[in-house]
Amino acid sequence: MRSHLLSALVRIPQHSSILFLIFFSAAWFASQLFPDAFAAVELFGSRLAERKRLCVFLLATTAIVLRLGLLWVSPVPSPGIHDEFSYLLAADTFAHGRLTNPPHPMAVYFDTFHVNQQPTYMSIYPPAQGAALALGELLGHPWIGVLLSVSAMTGAVLWALQGWFPSRWALLGGILVLLRIAISSYWINGYWGGAVAAIGGAFVFGALPRIMRSCRARDAVILGLGTGILANSRPFEGFVFCLPVFAVLVAWVYRRQGPSWRTAARQILVPFSAVMLLCVLFMGYYNFRITGHPSVFPYVVNVRSHFAIPQLAWGKTVAPFHFQNAQFEDYYNHWWPKIAWVYGRPDSFGHIALALGLDAWTFIRFVAYPEFLVVALAAPWILRDRRMRFPVAQSVFCFAGFLLVAWFQPHYGAPLTATTFALIVQGLRHFRHWRFYGRRFGAHLSRAVVVSAFFLSPFHPYLVAILPRMDYRQRISDLADSMPGNELIVVRYSTEHDPLQEWVYNAADIDHAKVVWAREIPGVPLQPLLNYFHDRHVWIVEPDDDPPRLLPYAAPATH
Repeated sequence: MRSHLLSALVRIPQHSSILFLIFFSAAWFASQLFPDAFAAVELFGSRLAERKRLCVFLLATTAIVLRLGLLWVSPVPSPGIHDEFSYLLAADTFAHGRLTNPPHPMAVYFDTFHVNQQPTYMSIYPPAQGAALALGELLGHPWIGVLLSVSAMTGAVLWALQGWFPSRWALLGGILVLLRIAISSYWINGYWGGAVAAIGGAFVFGALPRIMRSCRARDAVILGLGTGILANSRPFEGFVFCLPVFAVLVAWVYRRQGPSWRTAARQILVPFSAVMLLCVLFMGYYNFRITGHPSVFPYVVNVRSHFAIPQLAWGKTVAPFHFQNAQFEDYYNHWWPKIAWVYGRPDSFGHIALALGLDAWTFIRFVAYPEFLVVALAAPWILRDRRMRFPVAQSVFCFAGFLLVAWFQPHYGAPLTATTFALIVQGLRHFRHWRFYGRRFGAHLSRAVVVSAFFLSPFHPYLVAILPRMDYRQRISDLADSMPGNELIVVRYSTEHDPLQEWVYNAADIDHAKVVWAREIPGVPLQPLLNYFHDRHVWIVEPDDDPPRLLPYAAPATH
């Protein structure tokens, strides 16, 4: 049962394949039957694309309007994954004007995955995604922050592509990002993130050609902003992503292909360094507030106290940690070393090949399957295309770097979003030149891909329903929230509980929260917790019942 997460990553969604074949065939014939209609739409798009800033605004706004228009069939999502609850804790903390929270005296009952209880109570993750969710919380709901970040991502990717392509092709790439990610993917229908790191990657990717064309300080600042966003969202993957960009810029200046050293220092190095200095100062202060040391990240504190098997290839294996609650034992000493690590450890050529294949398919499955896989037909032309040498090299370098991490999800590769869609767009450009017996075979092919993407846009529910029982947690939480007074819910797990379905997560200010979640730990008396929250209604929930129910807590009889 616990291997179902990995299985979901590699299974092929048959319904998407069938729908694609239907839509692609219909679009193919429509393109041949009504070429003038398609040409008129393309002409309109080409004229609109010349107004670049307007297109960025319109695309970002369209992302919001389309997703809100689907609320009647796809409502605001509920959190269900460890990471989502951790990010929501960060959001709640920031929304209350704090960078972290003091440790709670009853922390043993609240300890949970991907949350530090010591030296302060806070999410282990970098702050950028939490900040986006905090903005949403201040506006009424954390998901508003998700919506705004995805909207900004579509605009940022379009801006990036405008630096690499003629305006009409850049607009097409932005539209494809909108259709593929901004409507039905888990980046918009969850709280894991992805869009924030994609924004950072788009800024970096889009700043590169602009700097090499005009050497403006403004573009160097944008490069710094993108790097800073990556450092505070996906620091390792962002570092790997940025290395090829910095290498190209250094080589460009060193070979005298660009400006003089003095101009490069004034227009590029100084603005970029100023932004990065502010970023480093913030990160140091953030770390200091949470961990007590500017160079110790919250994530590192958690890994050092929980993971015996390293998450990074250069980490050392240590003696297993042992925990008071069985869920931690199961997750850290069974699921991670015997399931997750088995598929990701780069300790042999076989495992490297397996991990690379799984990582690549996981990301391709998210951004391209099935409609954009057709673009693979243009791979020989893309690989010979001088303009695509850098995007191809950057993609290869990044996936080689991702092998150093033992686990992979599509949002880990979020910095590559703009780069990936640049390759897709260039493939469609090559399609347009293909002819078969004098007929515009490639034009019909490219149009069929785009139309298929439009009709398939609501049908990409990646990772949906992997943890269906977590829906019960949200229902029980809503029920408790509607009750008069304050509630304490004690979670009693069975010995067969799946540790991926964790129920014990809390708000930033636990003592003043309407609903508090705590775990029952065999061998650890519950009375100190009951005494501490003596003014609350106490409930018991057993998540592994079918279905889970909320019942009044009854203290065990004493003899």
